Amino acid sequence: MENNHPLGDLMSTTMQKIREMVDVNTVVGEPIRTTEGITIIPVSRLSFGFASGGSDFATKNLPASKDNCFGGGSGAGVNIMPLGFLIIKDDTVRMLPVAPPPNTTADRIIELVPDIMDRVSDFVDKKKEEKDTETF
Repeated sequence: MENNHPLGDLMSTTMQKIREMVDVNTVVGEPIRTTEGITIIPVSRLSFGFASGGSDFATKNLPASKDNCFGGGSGAGVNIMPLGFLIIKDDTVRMLPVAPPPNTTADRIIELVPDIMDRVSDFVDKKKEEKDTETF
């Protein structure tokens, strides 16, 4: 029979409790479907950390390598931050961030770039369709 050290048991218990707290639904939530055919999926950022430690205490009668008193502890911390929502409608997927508004003009411009690119792409496609219909 294998002699398990209490520190190994402590680490296993800590990892098991973290697994119980955190699953895939914590990061990407359950989809919410509306009657209009829109699907909303919450997305979060998850970070966690843990630490465990312990020590064997030697006594007068037993050296440190034998089955002695053990002192130890463990701790864990979890941080869950909502990032936004994925909005799915027909063939379009958009990310609606939950972040506070940008503080500077440069931040605002960077935030608007994807929207501007979508509008320019739609405009070019529309012009192309108009040109194609004129040729017929």
